[in-house]
Amino acid sequence: MTATSVREGSDAGQVGPPPPFDADLLPVISALPPGALAGFTADDIPRMRQAPPRAPLPTDEDLRRGGAYELSNERVPGPSGAPDVPLLICRPTAVETPVACLYYIHGGGMIMGSQRSGGFAGMFGHAAELGLAVVSVEYRLAPETPHPGPVEDCYAGLTWIAGHAAELGIDPARLIVGGVSAGGGLSAAVALLARDRGGPALAGQLLGCPMLDDRNDTPSARQMAGLGAWDRAANAVGWTALLGDARGGPDVSPYAAPARATDLSGLPPAFIDVGSAETFRDEDVAYATRIWQAGGQAELHVWPGGAHGFTGLVPGAALSRAALAAQRDWLRRLLA
Repeated sequence: MTATSVREGSDAGQVGPPPPFDADLLPVISALPPGALAGFTADDIPRMRQAPPRAPLPTDEDLRRGGAYELSNERVPGPSGAPDVPLLICRPTAVETPVACLYYIHGGGMIMGSQRSGGFAGMFGHAAELGLAVVSVEYRLAPETPHPGPVEDCYAGLTWIAGHAAELGIDPARLIVGGVSAGGGLSAAVALLARDRGGPALAGQLLGCPMLDDRNDTPSARQMAGLGAWDRAANAVGWTALLGDARGGPDVSPYAAPARATDLSGLPPAFIDVGSAETFRDEDVAYATRIWQAGGQAELHVWPGGAHGFTGLVPGAALSRAALAAQRDWLRRLLA
């Protein structure tokens, strides 16, 4: 099977026109410069990494929230033979008992991003509202570090946090892994690793428009080609950076592309949300469906007219506010 072939059972027939973008999102999506998040090539990766963020990244002062949070930076042992893994640890100051912790993995298509980008602001907002600690991991990026480097970095950071929970004031029974886009895909992969290695018993996985399937051949991937904030061509660049020539082939690990997992039983409860007008729609719906079929718990939201990463692109839109509220409500119920 080639990297661009349509696999058996993937609904290879014709698809209709793309769903319309939500009216509040359309002006922002239309104003994205060519090559900003779609229609780029591997040669553009250095330029994209150097481009200024569309919104300012939160500073230490922002994260301290007037003394409500204390910050620390740790470098913890990485995978065998690999560099240490940087962690940004944010813990509420007013709580003396161990607190629940959101272990955050940033987005960026596997090729860009940092601890404070790729959905971090929204996740930290949830934590601040609910009194959670946040730990954000800085994993190595592809193509300089292909699979399994990025996911192993993330898993190493998680196991260190679980092993040092008492000194950090974190409740190891209430560890949640979460992220957006590539961070959502890596979060799903970390949950699979934790299950299969007998690692930290995660309380949940918060998967925002997760990047799950290297085959890049779903109806939504084809339907949204050339449109939105992360299209099929961009997706091919990200997955090829991570997997090289193996992308789309028969031997891709589920710890690289969680959609490849044949067994989704025994996973922590999942929250999965995605827009109806984005590349990842169908792979994310399929992942939630397969969790249910395996007897697991998953809450799925498909937001009408939502583009990829819309809660970060246009956080003030009514659709974004509703999506963020749904994430927060799930966290609240999960930790009640």
